[in-house]
Amino acid sequence: MTSIIYFEIQSSNPQREVKFYSEVFGWTFIKVEGLPIEYYQIEMTGIHGGLLQRPAPTPPTHCGTNAFTCSIEVENFEATAEKIMALGGQVAMEKFAIPNKCWQGYFLDQDNNTFGLVQVDANAQ
Repeated sequence: MTSIIYFEIQSSNPQREVKFYSEVFGWTFIKVEGLPIEYYQIEMTGIHGGLLQRPAPTPPTHCGTNAFTCSIEVENFEATAEKIMALGGQVAMEKFAIPNKCWQGYFLDQDNNTFGLVQVDANAQ
C-alpha cells in the first residue's frame, strides 16, 4: 500500500489534450460519466491515469511546476485524511466515488502541492 497507482492530467480543454496524448503516445481515452467533473480514463500499459477538466484557472508559465497529479493508494481513506489534516494539510476536493472502482479525493500539503488519495472499493457509489 501507499504506492503511487494513478496520475491525472488537468486541462482547460480536455478534448484538445485527449487528441494530443492519443496522437503522441497512442493512449486510449474513455469518458467516465457520473462524476462531478468532465473526466476521461486513460487506457495504457503500466500505471493507470486520467484526464480531467481543470477545476481552477491554468497557472501562468514561469511560476513553478505545473505538473500531473499523482494519487496514492491507501487502506483507509478517512484515517489517512485525518492524518493529513492534523499535520496541516487541506482538502482540495472532497472525497467522491468513482463508481464500482474506488473512493477518490484531493489534498494540499503545507506548500500547496496537490495530491490524491485512492481507496480501492468495488462497491463505491
